[in-house]
Amino acid sequence: MLALVVPAALGAQAMFRGDPAHSGRSGETGPATLKGVKWTVKTGGPVVSSPVLVDGTLYVGSDDGSLYAVEAGSGATKWKFATEGYVRSTPAIVDGTAYFGSYDGFIYAVDAATGQLRWKFETAGERKFSAKGLHGSRPKQQVIADAWDCYLSSPTVVDGRVHVGSGDGHVYALDARSGELRWKFATQDVVHASPAVVDGVVYVGSWDTFLYALDATNGALKWKFKTGEDPENHNQEGIQSSPTVVEGVVYFGCRDFHLYAVEAQTGTQRWKHKITWINATPTVRDGRVYASTSIPSMFFALDAQTGEEVYRVELGAPAFSSPTLAGDLAFVGSFNGRLYAVDLAGRKIAWVYETDAAKANVRQALTPEGQLNSPVLFPSRFFEKMTVAVDHLLASGAILSSPAVEQGRVYFGSADGAIYALE
Repeated sequence: MLALVVPAALGAQAMFRGDPAHSGRSGETGPATLKGVKWTVKTGGPVVSSPVLVDGTLYVGSDDGSLYAVEAGSGATKWKFATEGYVRSTPAIVDGTAYFGSYDGFIYAVDAATGQLRWKFETAGERKFSAKGLHGSRPKQQVIADAWDCYLSSPTVVDGRVHVGSGDGHVYALDARSGELRWKFATQDVVHASPAVVDGVVYVGSWDTFLYALDATNGALKWKFKTGEDPENHNQEGIQSSPTVVEGVVYFGCRDFHLYAVEAQTGTQRWKHKITWINATPTVRDGRVYASTSIPSMFFALDAQTGEEVYRVELGAPAFSSPTLAGDLAFVGSFNGRLYAVDLAGRKIAWVYETDAAKANVRQALTPEGQLNSPVLFPSRFFEKMTVAVDHLLASGAILSSPAVEQGRVYFGSADGAIYALE
């Protein structure tokens, strides 16, 4: 761990889903009708990281290994900081410092104004979730890295501690100023969900099928909640969704086909709603839980008290992007390279933006309607085909990034390598 301590300038802060509770709600309104693209910034690789905005600057990572700082009004690049791995972590900007993780196995802290390194902390190394015969692939004894494990854990910074998960199976708490290890907690598998931190408790899920509640001061286990298992194919198990905590309830999705609501104090289940893979982070507002799903692909609303479905809006392809609520609209991206604005009151799609890569559809990964072209994507059950399928979708401009909304604009990243500002 390299420590380069530089005095931090106090200021506004932002992180994955907006705040330590992962609210996913913007206090502003987004465009009710789409005028067009304000600007784009082309990076050197797919953009899976979600943008965050602080004091007129947009921060977002890229698979080219860099974290970018971009002027939100013009799209001018202020600086970029290079690592040696994909930056699929969403940065946390707190007290003048940007914190983020990279697939090179380091957690970084850089000056938010200049991009100068302050410190970096080395974990035991990153990796994707993997299992034998994953998704029913053949041969059954082949250990397969899961191509649908798309994200890295994003740091949540509270009370001078950087809380973040790792592919080495641990949850870490680091000193925000020095990068020194405060504590670490071992789960039994990859942790790529992002911790929510509320009232001195860290809530985070693992691919080991458990949601954990940890004491934020020392990492002691308060409780853990078990989700479903799929020992044959490992298709319907694991938590990639990050939790959101609202009024004493933890809401999170799971690949076991359920969205869960559990008591924050005890881990007791309030309800669970069966639907399909939920890799996105839910958003809760005005008594409803909003989230997006895989196959079938949809944006949906549940009653927050009962878990009963209120309505659903069909999307063209799997949506791992977490919906951001801004005024009367929800904004969410999909694997088909489309950003959807959903009218919450009208329960319908208000408008759609399609990336150029999705329009070109050079790999023929999508149908003309924007649905998955299954014969092209899944020609056989041989294990390498799943990785190829995801690569085809990324090349088609898939939007895994969760949007940010400010001053009437929507910002997001795409697997076509671009950062977009729409208005």
